[in-house]
Amino acid sequence: MNQPRPCSVLSLDIGNKRIGIAGCDPLGISITHLPAIFRKTFEEDLQKFHKICSNRKVKGLVIGNPLDMHGKETNQSNRCKKYGAKLATNLNLPVVFINEHCSTIEAEERFSLKSDKTGRIDSAAAAILLQQWLIEGPNLDDSN
Repeated sequence: MNQPRPCSVLSLDIGNKRIGIAGCDPLGISITHLPAIFRKTFEEDLQKFHKICSNRKVKGLVIGNPLDMHGKETNQSNRCKKYGAKLATNLNLPVVFINEHCSTIEAEERFSLKSDKTGRIDSAAAAILLQQWLIEGPNLDDSN
């Protein structure tokens, strides 16, 4: 698989209570952990994402898809894909979904964030997803 073309993207780790966020610069060199969003209504979340995307000149979304250990869809992955697709449509941005199996566990270990409830763990997981996307792809325009 070809590496994706670098651009300013947001990576999201969508949970039931929080959405972890990480972003990269337009060259795909540096990844920044951003403050997680504590979920409210979709409209309130959307306003926050509009502001972030505008400030960072975001060109696409990379969203974690929590598949099971066999790579199969789960109830949570269906919820993430539905929310992510709706968010991307409302932001008028392309989106790719990548397997996030064990990203939170990896974030806990890599960043020493066990039992974190502040959202730092969620944004760390989003950063891991973004790093994976920058290495493996797929390109934003190859998605869905």
